[in-house]
Amino acid sequence: MITMEPIRTEYGQVRIMDSTVFPVAAMIAAALVEVEPGGMRELHWHPNADEWQYYIAGQARLTVLASSGNGQTFNYQAGDVGYVPRAMPHYVENLGTETLRFLEMFRSPKFEDVPLAQWLAFTPHELVRAHLNIDESVLANIAPRRTPVVGA
Repeated sequence: MITMEPIRTEYGQVRIMDSTVFPVAAMIAAALVEVEPGGMRELHWHPNADEWQYYIAGQARLTVLASSGNGQTFNYQAGDVGYVPRAMPHYVENLGTETLRFLEMFRSPKFEDVPLAQWLAFTPHELVRAHLNIDESVLANIAPRRTPVVGA
């Protein structure tokens, strides 16, 4: 996995391994996420599976959002294990001064995530404006490409 070409951003990188690139992985998918200081794994959710996390290096803060405006925040460090139920929006911040490295793991043959930014970019803007009261100037500036690690 470490030898794979990552998805690179200004604040980090992500390597994704699933059955599409490693056919033997019939029921497991994973992402190796590296987040630089000042960065975060963008707000996203996974429609197909629960997420298990294993923190390899650094210090993290995971925030999981639930319905009715409820949410919980958890702090992690190397050796800790985190969990996010399927379809619950969440993001992971780097709290430290070194690179945060962790695994996202799924019991699924395919890695799937829905980043909030992409969801906003591809949903008809009139629907987003009507329901979320977001100005068109904000929506027009959302990049439709993947940016799994962004500035905090």
